[in-house]
Amino acid sequence: MKTKALRFGAALATVLPLSAPVLAQERVPSVEIMTTTEAYDPIRYEGAFIVAEAWRELGLDVTVSPLEFRTLLDRFYSEQDFDAVILGWSGRVDRLDPQFFLGTLDGRQAGLGANNPGGYQNPEYDELYDAQSREFDIERRRDIVHEMQELYMPDVPVVILFHRDEVVAYNNTTFTNMNAMAGEGLYSEWVPMEAEPVGDRRTLRIGGPQEPDNVNPLASTSVWGWKWMRLYYDRLVRLSPDVEPVPWAAETVEAVDEVTIDVTLREGMLWHDGEPMTAEDVAFTFDYYMASEYSYFNSYLAPVASVEATGALSVRFNLSEPSAPFATIALSQIPILPKHIWEEIENPGDLTPDQIPTVGSGPFVFDRYDRGEFMSLTTNRDHFHEGEIAVDGVEFVIYADAEGVFTALQTGQIDMTAWRMEPGQIPLAEGNDDLTVVSVPDFGYFHMTFNTRRAPFDDVAARRALTYAMDRGRMVNVLLDGRGEVGTTVIAPVNAFWHNPFVERFDFDMDAARQELENAGYSWDAEGRLVR
Repeated sequence: MKTKALRFGAALATVLPLSAPVLAQERVPSVEIMTTTEAYDPIRYEGAFIVAEAWRELGLDVTVSPLEFRTLLDRFYSEQDFDAVILGWSGRVDRLDPQFFLGTLDGRQAGLGANNPGGYQNPEYDELYDAQSREFDIERRRDIVHEMQELYMPDVPVVILFHRDEVVAYNNTTFTNMNAMAGEGLYSEWVPMEAEPVGDRRTLRIGGPQEPDNVNPLASTSVWGWKWMRLYYDRLVRLSPDVEPVPWAAETVEAVDEVTIDVTLREGMLWHDGEPMTAEDVAFTFDYYMASEYSYFNSYLAPVASVEATGALSVRFNLSEPSAPFATIALSQIPILPKHIWEEIENPGDLTPDQIPTVGSGPFVFDRYDRGEFMSLTTNRDHFHEGEIAVDGVEFVIYADAEGVFTALQTGQIDMTAWRMEPGQIPLAEGNDDLTVVSVPDFGYFHMTFNTRRAPFDDVAARRALTYAMDRGRMVNVLLDGRGEVGTTVIAPVNAFWHNPFVERFDFDMDAARQELENAGYSWDAEGRLVR
């Protein structure tokens, strides 16, 4: 046996070198971190450089690219043309239910314009997403939601950088009864309906650093668009300031069974052009959204099999499967559109700004929009809720940056801020007797989303290593001056019922980052660049 083995080795040596060469390793591709401009949000801007600094220490070639907000959204959503992006999901009241945030990791929502731009795919996660949506027992549903968080965290397709406290302010000499909502602060749909003027001026002036990405209800993908549009579009249900579902355009919402929902509309509702709202408008709206290429509401519309007008003011929703959050969440998000206007529009996503219809039925009427400068609404005195509204209208003044917004608040040009104050502005506002500072915790979050279709982010080991190499504690303690907390899962800790605190954490640890890379076969070349 020994002789045969030697002969075999000798024969092999005649066709191969005595020592096989080591395969050449390639450098990991350069990566680009996209973020907002410094003027728009210095926190996200500086956060990107904190991340880039540590990633370079790991041997990556990193570029930080600050982009104008609408351009950034287009690259993230509509084009999915990015490596890694720092953006945020706002904590709107409808998102206290876990349905939306969980849906941002649903593999079926990874198409262009949908809510999983990073393209994360995990069939087991998707199955659990469907299971929690069908589960009406709240305790069992919570168990599934907790399991989903535990399942996806080791894959880190997205990193929750931090939850930032919503610290805003208003001028108490011009308006009172300014009540902040959880996750939304003062810029909610209820403040204009509840604010009470102190003096003669009855127009509420709001200031912010960003205009809507779009006022097209079949194209907008940002909170800035929807916070404005939901003032002049009605939905069947609104979520109250206490986050309780309130029938709105609907007089009643009745679950006939787990897959059949009957809605009866209020009598006498009119569109802003004077035409009556009917059940045909509601059925048309849902059919129109489902038939469009607009993906923003896909998670809410997914259970709908069909919608039918069963009478002049009655509508039946037939679901393909039970949906626990449908009646309260889905019905509270879809803006009802006038059929007589939108049925003539074949490609709603292609409308130019001048072509976008702005006729709703809501408590406010669209008046004016000067892009980049000013927006205004007037109070709809034909609306069923108008007796509760003390203002004559709402104006939104657009500033170049947060400093401009704060200066306008101090000088009385605006009555309230639509966006968080910067840490350095907060003590100045607190020292001004004319201003009332309001702080609420945020169940939304700022995130870095990896494009899991691109190297190196298509590799779980690389994502895990790069997550360890994010000093999120520094972001909170230095950039936010402690007014927030480091993130874990897509369900915020303040949303305690649904949040799973017992998931894998990725605290800042450069040694752990290097170990993850080494374990996965990465190394470093003579110049310190990461190779594999």
